[in-house]
Amino acid sequence: MLRHAFVVLIAATALTTPAAATAAGPGTDQFAPLLQQQLDAVHAAGMPGAFAEVRDGRRTWTPTTGVIDIATGEPVRDGLRHRIGSISKTFLAVTVLQLAGEHRIGLDTPIGGYLPKLVPATVGRQVTVRMLLNHTSGIADYDTELAATAQDLVKLGRTTYRPEQLARIGLNAAPTNAPGAAFSYSNTNYVLAGLIVERVAGHSYRAEISRRVLRPLGLRDTYFEGANPLIRGPHMHAYVPWTYGKLRDFTRYNMSWAWGAGEIVSTARDVNTFFRALFTGKVLTAGLLAQMRTTVAPDPGHPDAGGYGLGVFSMRLPCGLFWGHDGGTIGHQTLTLHSPDGRRQLTYAHSMAFYQSSPTVQHPIDAAIAQFVVTALCGPQPATLAKESGAVLRTVDLARPAPRR
Repeated sequence: MLRHAFVVLIAATALTTPAAATAAGPGTDQFAPLLQQQLDAVHAAGMPGAFAEVRDGRRTWTPTTGVIDIATGEPVRDGLRHRIGSISKTFLAVTVLQLAGEHRIGLDTPIGGYLPKLVPATVGRQVTVRMLLNHTSGIADYDTELAATAQDLVKLGRTTYRPEQLARIGLNAAPTNAPGAAFSYSNTNYVLAGLIVERVAGHSYRAEISRRVLRPLGLRDTYFEGANPLIRGPHMHAYVPWTYGKLRDFTRYNMSWAWGAGEIVSTARDVNTFFRALFTGKVLTAGLLAQMRTTVAPDPGHPDAGGYGLGVFSMRLPCGLFWGHDGGTIGHQTLTLHSPDGRRQLTYAHSMAFYQSSPTVQHPIDAAIAQFVVTALCGPQPATLAKESGAVLRTVDLARPAPRR
């Protein structure tokens, strides 16, 4: 499922204080082995494989750990392609914002004017393009309807869907809230946004993103997977814990169900290149980037923990606020975070989904990931993140729970 997978939900006051510089911070000879040690801890906690690209200005580190395939034991290496899931939403949001800057799409225009034959009249009058991009439309998530059980996951990967079919599933379900009233993560929003791009551009949303983003930035390892169940090029296998504690391989998977909400395959390098271009003003004007960073609170009970804008979210770490997105498909999960100026960057990916069994207790894998993420972006912390900072980084799905087994 397109899971909103890595979210800091609980932040202590200590998170607002930048971490003190240490001898093994970014830019030192000790930083690379520290990153490797902490990523190895993710593998030791039970993750089959993981990789990352960390950037600090012109310096880059690419630690890897574990195996690509548990059957062969082939080690993970740098440069692997990966299903990035909902990070695809940022690529689509950028395209919508560029079209808005050209006055071809109105962010506050009701969506019914673009999709009159698809969207019910009441929804079409009340929901705007902006509400799609920041998940305040109240339109239900088709994902919830498609995969309620583990066996649904198997069927999903063997079925080809049209985007209009996905949109109708979400539109026909009960709304989560009144339009604009609250945040409710819904993949239907980005399927509708993709269809609006196609209506305005006169061709596929994939061609429009390619023309505006992929080709200008030279993202040669980024592409749209669609119904082809095979990932092109070297990649990690995709695993889900199944019956009797065994891992089931979901590497061959029809991704047509994700479409504009999450069908992109990319690499850590391409993702970092895209976000650095975005946050250094090479993709959007300053005014459009400011609109992208205007957020709503996913969790009103913790408004200081971060917010969701137009295809990006903010997350507060010990050394400040970072921007990015996360994404999860069946077996592949990814997190990308960046300083506001795009100088400090992290894209992290791993090869197993749905391992978190408790909604309240942090899994050892998540504890290790949290430590790695904060170290990669902030430098070493004086003690472990979970015990000292008061922050909890855990696997979360703002759209739906993990499927029943």
